[in-house]
Amino acid sequence: MAQKTALVVGSTGIVGLNLATHLADQDWAVYGLARKAVSSVGIHAVPADLLDPSALATALKDIKPTHVYTTTWMRQPTEAENIRVNSTMVRNLLEAVSKSNSVEHVGLVTGLKHYLGPFEAYGKGKLPATPFREEQGRLDIENFYYAQEDEVFAAAKRQGFGWSVHRPHTIIGYAVGNAMNMGVTLAAYASICRETGRPFIFPGSAAQWNGLTDMTDARLLARQLSWAGTTPAARDQAFNVVNGDVFRWSWMWQRIADWFGIEAAPFPDQITPLEAQLANAAPIWSEIAAKYQLNEPKLDTLISPWHTDADLGRPIEVMTDMSKSRKMGFLDYQATDDSFFDLFTRLREAQLIP
Repeated sequence: MAQKTALVVGSTGIVGLNLATHLADQDWAVYGLARKAVSSVGIHAVPADLLDPSALATALKDIKPTHVYTTTWMRQPTEAENIRVNSTMVRNLLEAVSKSNSVEHVGLVTGLKHYLGPFEAYGKGKLPATPFREEQGRLDIENFYYAQEDEVFAAAKRQGFGWSVHRPHTIIGYAVGNAMNMGVTLAAYASICRETGRPFIFPGSAAQWNGLTDMTDARLLARQLSWAGTTPAARDQAFNVVNGDVFRWSWMWQRIADWFGIEAAPFPDQITPLEAQLANAAPIWSEIAAKYQLNEPKLDTLISPWHTDADLGRPIEVMTDMSKSRKMGFLDYQATDDSFFDLFTRLREAQLIP
């Protein structure tokens, strides 16, 4: 079988880094595109800006990918701007790779905002019933995920490649400087609580504390992306992707506290956002970093409390059905508490938390 060549767009992010690493381990030729791309074992760096078509075309002119995976987006102040910027990024990318005439498959990573709505209307209005299923389709509201999908669908018709769309729930995985990273955010928060004696308070809603939920390990998502790109039955399909277990945060919060050797505070019967709890924590983290010789002294580089607050503050129970890909043969499973523990261990080994 001829070696497959992947272009992983967003290769320094939580999804892209795990995907690029997985494909390299499977002996793919892997090119990692990011504005500040860096090479590592098996991954060739492609520094490029998706909003600069000319420079992007130059960066990709000698690369002939069989598979293109786009795992990145840029947050904007309004949904209209999210749509304009992020659809342009996908359009520019697919136009640039069309020159190689080599692309067989394009995988796009979006998420549960497909069902819950964009940030400006997140979890509001009339929502589909849970667990979310792929056939529930789009909400009657503008959403940059839909705009990204439409760019992929249009390019697929022009260029003849197959596609897949992947909708993870909240992702757990290793990355630094990622805009949506609950695992690293909670690790930093727990470390601050342990060091200062602050109470380890769940920042979200009663619905999330008491209700059932699920999450997605970035490593499992990477395996589904690879599977969908090489399985004929998965061509031109959208898939939910979660670990396969369910839990309540009232249980998980204690598990995380135990790992860090701290007490889990009782649920405070009100939302206590991390953005407020950590608003003045940057100097504390700087002192912790100096004390333990950590590799990242800037708290803002590590954490994304706004995103963690959005997920944990949802007023409804959120679960995801994954029957579609399971019926096609994708049977991977990952225990979510182990996802957190694996991440915390790696962060400690990388000297990013004490």
